[in-house]
Amino acid sequence: MSWNPAIAPGCPDEVGIDAIETLIVPRARDLGGFEVRRALPAPKRQMVGPFIFFDQAGPAELLTGQGIDVRPHPHIGIGTVTYLYRGDFHHRDSTGADQIIQPGALNWMVAGRGVTHSERTSAAARQGPNGLFGIQTWLALPEANEDIAPSFEHHGKESLPVIEDRGISLRLILGTAYGLSAPATMFSDTFYADVKLEPGALLPMPDEHEDRGIYIVEGSVSIAGQEFAAPQMMVFRPGDRITVAGGGKGARLMILGGATLEGPRYIWWNFVASSKERIEAAKTEWRAANWGKGRFDLPVDDRDEHIPLPD
Repeated sequence: MSWNPAIAPGCPDEVGIDAIETLIVPRARDLGGFEVRRALPAPKRQMVGPFIFFDQAGPAELLTGQGIDVRPHPHIGIGTVTYLYRGDFHHRDSTGADQIIQPGALNWMVAGRGVTHSERTSAAARQGPNGLFGIQTWLALPEANEDIAPSFEHHGKESLPVIEDRGISLRLILGTAYGLSAPATMFSDTFYADVKLEPGALLPMPDEHEDRGIYIVEGSVSIAGQEFAAPQMMVFRPGDRITVAGGGKGARLMILGGATLEGPRYIWWNFVASSKERIEAAKTEWRAANWGKGRFDLPVDDRDEHIPLPD
């Protein structure tokens, strides 16, 4: 659908609450003073469109000299998305990419047959008190693209399409929605957007995509007259016309979805694949640590350590 600002305020939607096919309360994990909330994969839902992993990172507050240090680790079969609300990450990977990401920008790394990357708080941010708050998600690749060469794209905040209308501020991060297209290279039908809603503001969900969901980051929303507060993910029944209304204090959301893939995916650690054999091959190569001689190498300028294969 194209953007429609003329929805009647008195008719937010004509569906019942059963339009929510799956309701997910993310699992919280404390990683030593740094909280992660994981919504996908969930027991009742592995994917929303191609989205197979969805983590809320933080909010975390760090003292001067402190930071987040995610050592070099591998991926296969996915594209990874980093999108921040606060703080920064210094991304390095085995394609040669070396990029600091700031709030509102996009880091899009396609693992394909195999990539290694690290994510650390920048040296500049560690010079004073700093924080981190954002979303990290993985998109499973279609079978035809699982073994492509790894790649990396960075798109600055100013390059991502924005809608500002009637209490809605929306930045399209990936794919297509509301007649807009984001610049990152996609491999299947996808949409992903950062949305701020003022109290009572009405957001029609894009209706051209097969799978659609929302994740409430902050505040609350009303759907079919029922209130839902952060942090929760809702996945909607295909085909229904859905409008989300901002709650009493407004809301910040991530909306996501796209086409379903050809079938389920196997997940083991950081590896995602359509077959167990692909995962076993990746495990063997990462354990061997023959950097630069197979599918895996270490990032440029971050080669002194790595996360070993779990037992």
